Amino acid sequence: MSRQRRAPGPCGGRVHNVLRAAWSRAQRAKPSLGVAALVLALGCGGGGQGDGGPKVIVLGFDGMDYGLARHFMETGAMPNFARLAESGRFGPLGTSVPPLSPVAWSNFITGMDAGGHGIFDFIHRDPERMIPEFSTSKAESSERTLKLGKWQIPLGSGKIELLRKGEPFWSVLERRGVETTIIRMPANFPPSGSASRELSGMGTIDILGSPGIFSYYTSELFAADRQVSGGVIYEAWEEDGVVHAELHGPDNPFLVEKEEVTADFELYPDPEEPIAKLVVGSEERLLKVGEWSDWVPVTFELIPTQSLHGMCRFYLKALRPELQLYVSPINFDPLAPDIPISTPEDYATELARRSGRFYTQGMPEDVQALKAGVLDRREFLAQAKIAGDEIRRQYEPVLADFTSGLLFYYFGNLDQVSHMMFRAIDRQHPRYDPVADAPFAGVIEELYRQADEIVGYTLDHMADDTLLIVMSDHGFASLRRRMSLNTWLYERGYLAVKNPDLSQDPGFFANIDWSRTRAYAVGLNGLYVNLAGRERDGIVPPAERRALMEEIAAELLATIDPATGQPAVTKVYRREEVYRDRGAIDVGPDLIIGFARGTGGADDSSLGGVPPEVFTDNDGEWTGDHGMDHETVPGILLTSRPLKRPATELKNLAASILAELGVEGFPATADPGEK
Repeated sequence: MSRQRRAPGPCGGRVHNVLRAAWSRAQRAKPSLGVAALVLALGCGGGGQGDGGPKVIVLGFDGMDYGLARHFMETGAMPNFARLAESGRFGPLGTSVPPLSPVAWSNFITGMDAGGHGIFDFIHRDPERMIPEFSTSKAESSERTLKLGKWQIPLGSGKIELLRKGEPFWSVLERRGVETTIIRMPANFPPSGSASRELSGMGTIDILGSPGIFSYYTSELFAADRQVSGGVIYEAWEEDGVVHAELHGPDNPFLVEKEEVTADFELYPDPEEPIAKLVVGSEERLLKVGEWSDWVPVTFELIPTQSLHGMCRFYLKALRPELQLYVSPINFDPLAPDIPISTPEDYATELARRSGRFYTQGMPEDVQALKAGVLDRREFLAQAKIAGDEIRRQYEPVLADFTSGLLFYYFGNLDQVSHMMFRAIDRQHPRYDPVADAPFAGVIEELYRQADEIVGYTLDHMADDTLLIVMSDHGFASLRRRMSLNTWLYERGYLAVKNPDLSQDPGFFANIDWSRTRAYAVGLNGLYVNLAGRERDGIVPPAERRALMEEIAAELLATIDPATGQPAVTKVYRREEVYRDRGAIDVGPDLIIGFARGTGGADDSSLGGVPPEVFTDNDGEWTGDHGMDHETVPGILLTSRPLKRPATELKNLAASILAELGVEGFPATADPGEK
């Protein structure tokens, strides 16, 4: 038997924490039928076919740092990178403002900055409802239903909308008959539908409609009372030699009263050996303590004629003295996808049939389980390796199929693991422990070696006339200190709270007194004026907006971190001065904050909270980051030959790629100085 306690929201962490907490709040706020309703009417588009010609392969390594890559090339750890640099070009690639993955990749995709494509952070705010919300996509279910007793029938179609503006650069190629394959491009969920073949990546949801919610089943007393972010803890006990439990899906859209769909599973522990038989529907697996299962398909029945198709992995941590069972977020099954994750719609299924099931969840490395203490560092690395190996294994048939046009392939493993392992190479980090971190000191170098092996494999298997481009969206740095922008605003009188004695701020602006607040922060790098006529409860007259921003910017740049004696912020930009593209600029923050290298925004503040301290040591597991001054965390650009049109920043790289394929003038809406 089992009982549960759902995660209440944010309680430490980084980007995943922000996303999952925002998702949790959004589910409570939206008047919809839930993610299950969306799959009833969603579909994908198709793509065109090319007729041969030039060949360009682009390998995107999320988070590959220029300084680290150069160091490992010099020490001989990346011989293929070094070989490629001799014939082509290797150098830093300027990133986005701010240097966050959805912003950076959107710069690359559209050839515009955030002012044009409208993605400024992982989290935006709705100025009418004053709540944080996802920046890259939104899901809507039909609000029209026909009620029949306890049942309701949706009368309209649900949809998942990609919020990124601008034209993807591959669409230009497809219109000219050039075939494109775009695999796991971030900020491209649902897929654009304009490539010959697409598979969605970062931003793709799990079956709950979240970035990824794990489950943890244990017989530990009162374990379900633990509050964790990014997961759900269930108490489960053995009775008569069997553990009966449930996998939990989304709310059933066919029921008037909200009720989540579930799928039963049983665990039969061996009375003597550290093994157990797992039964999920018609599926059976033998679980050994310390080993990961393969993908186990799961079916959630909505009504007799409608089901959701998911899959998950099981990891049996322990059977005795207490049961400890981790279950991955339930992913959509690529062999029977219920939401649009590929173009054409059966392409994901084709890939799964050729190289096996794979994580469809956009960011598969379960950093939340590590932060919650459900997985330790070795277990997390094992899980991350499974995710990374799937992506590398899938690359082989994709590369083999490539004969002309453009192939883009994304690798995200380096970024997510670097976030969690960076302290092992930074002796100055407050969490650094020379004994505990010693076994992990080589993890990041090994990730760079693996990237080098992928480049070597590509060089060995691509045609001689192929242009190979290796790039990253941003670099990396140690995250030693945190700064709460909302607390800083509060202490200087720009932000007011309802209850200054509140011991735990719930976030989501719940404790902010808008009638006395002139500025507030949300997201990792954004600060907004509480503007009259724009914000729901705005009080700052538009005529005073610029003066207020300049005043706040000057004070931020003069702020010294008392622990370091150094400025905490090295750049503050008004959106009008930093963004040259203007089509979506009104969505963005009024000020964009560039933290000093080594400092990042506080999680509680990023979701509208006002924690007690402005500055704190970073004592969490998330010890590396890049949400800092963009000039301090450049990405990399490595090419097999000099480009016809050199690119020094991410925003201009797509135009350089198109030039290699005979296309000029991208993007059509760019500032004239950018062409």
